[in-house]
Amino acid sequence: MAQTRVTPPHFIRPGSIARVMNRFYGSLTKRGLSMPYSFLLSVPGRRTGETRSVPVNLLQSNGKLFLVATRGHTQWARNARASRKILLTRGRLRMEFSLRVVPDNEKPAVLQSYLSRYKWMAWRFFPLPSGSPLATFEPIAARYPVFELSRIRPESPAESSDSKE
Repeated sequence: MAQTRVTPPHFIRPGSIARVMNRFYGSLTKRGLSMPYSFLLSVPGRRTGETRSVPVNLLQSNGKLFLVATRGHTQWARNARASRKILLTRGRLRMEFSLRVVPDNEKPAVLQSYLSRYKWMAWRFFPLPSGSPLATFEPIAARYPVFELSRIRPESPAESSDSKE
């Protein structure tokens, strides 16, 4: 029986300095002392169920919200894919979202927009420079998990009583 070789998913492991900076930036974000597009993403671990958190930058494009895993198929991206729900916090702001995994054929425009918006920090994770044509993102789209976010509205007491009648 012939064995097929499975290529491991693209993943850029953060070095020790990046991990320290993520913890530091995450603590600032948790206190609300970060940029308006930065949030602390919390998601249950897919094996342990234990909540994991990491700072992320949210992209708003064409009236939609997206999360892009610039380091590739990271643990948070795998956990988010399994859970389909995440919590984003910044200071006292807490928002729960359901996720739609964006298919590879829809990713190029989101990746191009993300790189353009966050080029000062994202350039090192992409093999393309900011401003690259849309078609150049097609061959690399599978490397980067992308999620479209839909806000989950908490049920108010009035809504829950209406639905029971």
